[in-house]
Amino acid sequence: MPHPGVPRDWFRNKDGMGLWEGRGKVVATGIGTSPTARRWDEKPETSMGAMTIIAIRKAIADAGISPDEIDGLVLTPDSTTGVSNDPNTPPPPGWEQHFKMASFPQAGITRGDIDWILLNMPELKNVKFMMNGAICMSVSFVAAAEAVARGLTQTCLVVRGWHNLAGRYYVGVGARALNTASGLGKYGTIWGMPACGTTAMVFEEYCRKYGKSHDQMANFVVTQRRNGLMNPDGFYSQHRPEMITVEDYLTARWIAKPANIYDNDLPIMAALAVVFTTPERARNHKQKPVYILSHGHTRPESQGVTPTLEQWEQSTDRMGRILYEGAGVGPDDLAFENMYDGFTLFHQFHLEGLRFAARGEKRGYALDLYETDISIEGPNPVSPSGGNNGNGRTRWWNHRDSILQLQGRSPSQIKKKAEIGVSGAPMPDACDALIWSATPPV
Repeated sequence: MPHPGVPRDWFRNKDGMGLWEGRGKVVATGIGTSPTARRWDEKPETSMGAMTIIAIRKAIADAGISPDEIDGLVLTPDSTTGVSNDPNTPPPPGWEQHFKMASFPQAGITRGDIDWILLNMPELKNVKFMMNGAICMSVSFVAAAEAVARGLTQTCLVVRGWHNLAGRYYVGVGARALNTASGLGKYGTIWGMPACGTTAMVFEEYCRKYGKSHDQMANFVVTQRRNGLMNPDGFYSQHRPEMITVEDYLTARWIAKPANIYDNDLPIMAALAVVFTTPERARNHKQKPVYILSHGHTRPESQGVTPTLEQWEQSTDRMGRILYEGAGVGPDDLAFENMYDGFTLFHQFHLEGLRFAARGEKRGYALDLYETDISIEGPNPVSPSGGNNGNGRTRWWNHRDSILQLQGRSPSQIKKKAEIGVSGAPMPDACDALIWSATPPV
């Protein structure tokens, strides 16, 4: 059966909304992460659905609670941004021997599905609140936070799985794979431009305006890989534990100049589940609660086929204002930032919109900051999770790590005291973000 999406009035998307009414009333506790894989091998036991079940059971165990305490489930049904099957493609042979079938043939394969999860996890017998957070898990985090704050669920799972089928990533899918193109795709996607192409164009504009260069990205990208390799749950640490160097980055082949291969994240398979609950109920959970102070949402109207530098800067500036106003904190309160880095060349827009480690500057300072000590040992830890670039493409490593940092158990734990952090995804002009705190607000 279809489940509702997130009501529009749940999003904090404009200035002047004041402190978030749910501030400090929602916490994250247990986290579950599945194993990772580069691509699906067509076996039911290694499917995206199987990984999702693993992640959910690990999150519940990590929280130290019983499955029958779960009364809410918020899911991101979209499970890739690459190749996907036709929605009516039947499951592979043997699927029905491992899983019960939902009405949607691709449930558990190329699409997350609440009904499929409940059919195949009978221990989740008390789930009453169900909602889909479209496109990005960041939307699901916001939805779950609002649902708990509004008393619609007491102990809620936030879930997303990612699949990766055989085939070239982005190239040959969508409008490019059809005989005719319609909708927005007919303007910008029929020519086969790589996914990072738009980001590369805006980054080039950024460099011209502020007198920066692509070479200044090197330390950030190398640091991302270093942080990711510390994470035993990440793809690179599990399958490709090779460190990269500054020279590797500076001599890498171009994908869409000035974006090279290391500026692109690697598509993988993985799943994440997180337990959200109230501070009162968290007293009986095994893990330290991490408080949500605020969330923000930006979806500005498009000004053309591709975004502009001005659009990205205005949008990320707005995100910073919304987040800080709702949380009652400011840039100097952040111990770290874990904003999205799916293409490394737009990370600095998020960072500058938040004024992280700005030292009085407003724009054009981030690439200079990258050339300083941004490691987990340094004074300004940038993306300590390693993000997508250091762990593989999921759009949730950053959220996961923010919770772990504030619980004091991140595999890439920053050395300064972690009290408040921020995470968000995906794009500079289409983002959902949250501010997290190790302690309740006063």
